[in-house]
Amino acid sequence: MAEHFASVDDYIGSFPDDVRTVLERIRRTIHEAAPEGIGEKIGYGIPAVTLDRRNLVYFAGWRHHVSVYPVPQGDAAFQRDIEPYRSGRGTLKFPLNAPVPYDLIARTVRHLVAERA
Repeated sequence: MAEHFASVDDYIGSFPDDVRTVLERIRRTIHEAAPEGIGEKIGYGIPAVTLDRRNLVYFAGWRHHVSVYPVPQGDAAFQRDIEPYRSGRGTLKFPLNAPVPYDLIARTVRHLVAERA
């Protein structure tokens, strides 16, 4: 049975130190890339960042990777840059045995915000 978390802090805290560090940085990256007034909650069992009370972006930790959902459209350059990380239509999957491209996660969030506008 899947664990249920009361908060994003509880979710992140459930991971080993190495994964926790990556999830905390993804969280910071999302907050820095999004406009003021965003919120956080657990949705579908994973962290969700909200904008205007609606889910904007999710992130999750796994044994060998971290993921960010959903994938925005963006421009051709953005699509080219995310291609190595695509895992299905709506998921970006970043292996934990390679550097995580936090700048690409920030771009993803900015595209999601722009799509919302």
